[in-house]
Amino acid sequence: MKLLTGFLLVTSLFCSCSAPVQQKGDEKMDAFISGLMKKMTVEEKIGQLNLPGAGDVVTGQAANSDIAKKIEKGQVGGLLNLKSVAKIREIQQLAVEKSRLHIPLLFGLDVIHGYETIFPIPLGLSCTWDLKAIERSARIAATEASADGICWTFSPMVDIARDPRWGRIAETSGEDAFLGSAIAKAMIRGYQGDFSKNSNIMACVKHYALYGAAEAGRDYNTVDMSKVRMYNDYLPPYHAGVEAGAGSFMASFNEVDGIPATGNKWLMTDVLRNQWGFKGFVVTDYTGINEMIAHGMGDLQTVSALALHAGIDMDMVGEGFLLTLKKSLDEGKVTIAQIDNACRLILEAKYKLGLFENPYKYCDEKRAATEIFTASNRSEARAIAAQSFVLLKNEGNILPLKKSGTIALIGPLADNKENMPGTWSVAADFSKATSVLAGLKELVGDKVNILYAKGSNLDADPAFEARAGMFGKSLGRDNRPAADIIREALQVASKADVIVAAVGESAEMSGESSSRTNISIPQVQKDLIRALLKTGKPVVMLLFTGRPLAIPEENDQVPAILNVWFGGSEAGYAITDVLFGDVNPSGKLSTTWPQNVGQVPLFYNHKNTGRPLGEGKWFEKFRSDYLDVSNDPVYPFGYGLSYSDFHYSDIRLSDTVLKGNQVLTASVTVKNNSKYDGAEVVQLYIHDLVGSITRPVKELKGFQKIFIKAGELKEVSFEIKPEELKFYNASLQYDWEPGQFEIMIGGNSRDLKKGLINWMK
Repeated sequence: MKLLTGFLLVTSLFCSCSAPVQQKGDEKMDAFISGLMKKMTVEEKIGQLNLPGAGDVVTGQAANSDIAKKIEKGQVGGLLNLKSVAKIREIQQLAVEKSRLHIPLLFGLDVIHGYETIFPIPLGLSCTWDLKAIERSARIAATEASADGICWTFSPMVDIARDPRWGRIAETSGEDAFLGSAIAKAMIRGYQGDFSKNSNIMACVKHYALYGAAEAGRDYNTVDMSKVRMYNDYLPPYHAGVEAGAGSFMASFNEVDGIPATGNKWLMTDVLRNQWGFKGFVVTDYTGINEMIAHGMGDLQTVSALALHAGIDMDMVGEGFLLTLKKSLDEGKVTIAQIDNACRLILEAKYKLGLFENPYKYCDEKRAATEIFTASNRSEARAIAAQSFVLLKNEGNILPLKKSGTIALIGPLADNKENMPGTWSVAADFSKATSVLAGLKELVGDKVNILYAKGSNLDADPAFEARAGMFGKSLGRDNRPAADIIREALQVASKADVIVAAVGESAEMSGESSSRTNISIPQVQKDLIRALLKTGKPVVMLLFTGRPLAIPEENDQVPAILNVWFGGSEAGYAITDVLFGDVNPSGKLSTTWPQNVGQVPLFYNHKNTGRPLGEGKWFEKFRSDYLDVSNDPVYPFGYGLSYSDFHYSDIRLSDTVLKGNQVLTASVTVKNNSKYDGAEVVQLYIHDLVGSITRPVKELKGFQKIFIKAGELKEVSFEIKPEELKFYNASLQYDWEPGQFEIMIGGNSRDLKKGLINWMK
């Protein structure tokens, strides 16, 4: 009866308008929203701009909570961090039955890389270079979240990140704007669909803008760069989010040009709305308005007005809007037009989601019972996780392993399921994740003798380990002396034919507020690896990480290295699939891996400088280089091995002289010279040799993931148009310039086949 009553209250209130969702077009929506806003007081309009946290709302007691009182007064536009249909239905009923105008609420959650079925961390997902798979992961995440009452996700995170010290690189799609833009669009398609179904949820592009370029790789830190770099290297994925129709954006914590993003009118209005045509609403990050006080921008009333002036529409948790905007309006510091505009955008989002037609659209208990953590969803997560793994080294073809003999599985992350989902897996039930040990025993335990030893703790310092084991993810510290733990591991290793060492970072060594100045494997684990290598047994290193790590020693000494990121709830199964060759690894790095932290930031599409070091060289005096290491990375952007051996032919160009809007076709033939069927990511790069501003040495402009059977060959072609040659010049005009261009195709950003063309206007 309560469900029906709430529905009738909403529909009868706006009886002058026919059913909103069934009426297509902006004019119908505008009429509906205008009719509603005429009935709203200023306080109710400001209430729509307020996004508090759900706190400790308990099913059956929501009506007595502090948040309930604000909802009844019309002081809440949405809630974040509330999970389950029962809780969300109860809160939604308060809004549509108890508040004066019965306006439904938005319910948002950090659904970052899955809901309860967890996929690889976003950095891992990006290494699949498979846009359809990434879109499927978002579709499944949206289906599960919506089945549990959620209608809004704070994803995708599209920040470009070139500094692995920054912990939130784990949540990004890496260092490249072209790849990042393509992934942003795929994620938004997966989340939102066309909003017609109750499995479609609203996406939120974050963090706008430039968050990934924080100085010193320290979270929340200052960002300062030229606008040419912004427009060419950092802003494109956000723009792609607008082009994909994202319903909302989130402001970043950092400052841009000396003004915090949350109060930056140039970012929020001039670029986002006026240049790009964004039609949705902008929400702050958690207490983003309040934090402008610490930035030195004024008191709460001042910074709240600053945010509204800039183009911020919704205030997450801080309640600066709720507490100060009415006073600022009375004092002439903000206008009613600004409040109305922000309120309208939030109401439009609710309209597009269908919440005015049915406030309980996302409260179907049957879906909650049948569509979350299903066998089919887990199967998809397992398959995508296997695609995300990057084979960094495979000396002597140690991998794939044989399904016979004895394997010693050793390492602090070998029997630890809580860390498999990775950072920001807020809806996950960690008890349902699968560890490497469990996956091996279940899938090959009847054929292979699996022995286990911990080998070492994650880190020698228990205080550091405590910081790296937050959010309910236990690391199971062993308090014995390190020498005793290694000695036990060596005894186990002595009985094995091959050693698999599960080492690296814990899940919370990356992510928000998890920056590191030392991006190597912790020393106690390095000692373990050295000891295992001394046994003379073949060693396979399973590397868990949420960032590019500096592992030059391990690359030199360990014969096989499989980077598995944090593969999600099905990680243990997916790792087993790849180790034993049931899946051929096809992941390619979306970030450059440095030799040491001193090279950071290191990225493939750098500038040449006036004194470039020759390719393949180390030190020359008075060149741009180092005394102690070469300029080269350990692993370049786009790199990743396979059990297959792919051979590229020379590049073929349809023409070498082009003019105007002609189309160039660049082709290669790729042959699989192995006994393994496999997938390869063929990558296209372009170098603009002469420009009105300095240009990168190469830029990714296309990629295709192709499947080639053993012994077969495939021709891969790219069509290149003048659009692929465009960039933002010194006047921030987006155009291409005539001249010479180097066309490059290959399996990574280093090993490329090249051709030269002239393209005139």
